[in-house]
Amino acid sequence: MSVPKKSLNFIEQIIEDDLKNNYTREQLKFRFPPEPNGYLHIGHASSICLNFGLGLKYNAPVNLRFDDTNPTKEEKEYVDAIKRDVKWLGYKWAKECYASDYFQQLYDWAIEMIKNGDAYVDSQTSEAIAEQKGTPTTKGIESPYRNRTVEENLEMFEAMKNGETPEGRDVLRAKISMGAKNMLMRDPIMYRCLHKPHHRTGSEWKIYPMYDWAHGQSDYIEQVSHSFCTLEFQPHRELYNWFAKKVKVADKLKPKQREFARRNLSHTVVSKRKLLLLIEKGFVKSWDDPRMPTISAMRRRGYTPESIINFAESIGIGKRENTVSFSHLEFCVREDLNKKAQRVMAVLNPLKVVITNYPENKEEWLEAENNPEDESAGSRKVPFSRELYIEKEDFREEANRKFFRLKLGKEVRLKNAYIIKAESCVKDDDGNIIEVRCSYDKDSRSGSNTEASKRKVKGTLHWVSVNHAITAQVNLYDRLFKVENPSQDKDVDFLEHINPDSFQSITGYLEPSLANAKIQERFQFQRIGYFCVDKTSTSKQLVFNKTVGLRDSWKG
Repeated sequence: MSVPKKSLNFIEQIIEDDLKNNYTREQLKFRFPPEPNGYLHIGHASSICLNFGLGLKYNAPVNLRFDDTNPTKEEKEYVDAIKRDVKWLGYKWAKECYASDYFQQLYDWAIEMIKNGDAYVDSQTSEAIAEQKGTPTTKGIESPYRNRTVEENLEMFEAMKNGETPEGRDVLRAKISMGAKNMLMRDPIMYRCLHKPHHRTGSEWKIYPMYDWAHGQSDYIEQVSHSFCTLEFQPHRELYNWFAKKVKVADKLKPKQREFARRNLSHTVVSKRKLLLLIEKGFVKSWDDPRMPTISAMRRRGYTPESIINFAESIGIGKRENTVSFSHLEFCVREDLNKKAQRVMAVLNPLKVVITNYPENKEEWLEAENNPEDESAGSRKVPFSRELYIEKEDFREEANRKFFRLKLGKEVRLKNAYIIKAESCVKDDDGNIIEVRCSYDKDSRSGSNTEASKRKVKGTLHWVSVNHAITAQVNLYDRLFKVENPSQDKDVDFLEHINPDSFQSITGYLEPSLANAKIQERFQFQRIGYFCVDKTSTSKQLVFNKTVGLRDSWKG
């Protein structure tokens, strides 16, 4: 039976049509162009997977280009973090490029535009320029400086470049039309004076190009065939094409800009400004705080590259914006970790169990399967003794018939071990249960092939031997915001929707096989969830981050 051919998304269809009419396969080239003013977040993952995925599909080069035209917000730290994240996702770029690589070329082209009457220096305030822009229903007003002579514009623009013009005074504007229906075409700003050092060019430049001027021409210089961006840039396409027509180089391919819809993620924000505010206000500790939606944070929390790529592929590429449930992202993480993560036992809310008929000085090392989803994962030995920890919520003195865990007079199986029966419990002065006394069936050991070992009981509990348990700091994380869309209400500060229970740190009791767990190793704590060794973990103090639970338990 033939396998049905996977349908093309609309971006792939654009490329296929262009291959028939406009381009050869050898001309295909893509790019991922982040601004290094923050860490990449889950929203960027879709763009990364789209562009690098197209590169793999069409065997075409993909450049990693940093749109570094604003020295007041950009830092080398962000450049390094972006490269680290793209590499971690498993992608390789053809060339590492920077808009700042092209500052001289952009300046030279701007000079040509002035000479051709397509650009002029405006000495008005930013407020005056904004006021003269008009509205979508009323035409703008031409600047009183719009008809300066070419000579005057050239002289003033050079003064701007040399730092002789005060910061923020003059700007270079494209001369298009103040009556254009698209307000971005109403003489947009190409350069502004900014006397700030740049992370790559130092103090060489006193003027910096605006995004619309630098971005399209960078695509042109690199000979990118298809420039894919999110829908908010759709109005920019007309300006993108206008600038491209003003730069004429023989036999050069003109890039094509096309837009796709942003996929928003529920219960979070992805604005870099807002993410930075969360750090500055102390709601999170850093860009890679495991509650953040950044790729660095998700890596630290224990997400796998494959789970993020699968998430991006599953939500697809569309023409309409929508919000994707955080639960779907967690599903993708859970699905991938289920195949890969070693199973171990850990108790996070301990209650002591004493098996009264088990010899006091005896211990056994029982066989435990590492991962039932992976035959090659092998097994390990887990110590068993008279005194154990189980989860406090796994015992009740009395319970209805639907409670299949441990209760007085009833039996459960201990995972990989024996069947035990609760006989009595010990309470403190406040009436809290602090110990459960049990008996065990010595012939019921798992895998012993006795009749008792084959006996069926409805409940199976995880446990840890008290004498062998190692302690660890366990960080429990939940959604950072209580509501689906924290930024939806413009009258309410998004910070008011912070979830006060998004972080809790507790002491966990773990089986001894975890003593040598390495940073970034991922495990399934059986019956609890998936956990990852945090970067702050040491041999003296293990630290685990909760990645995701075994099932979706969010009620928000």
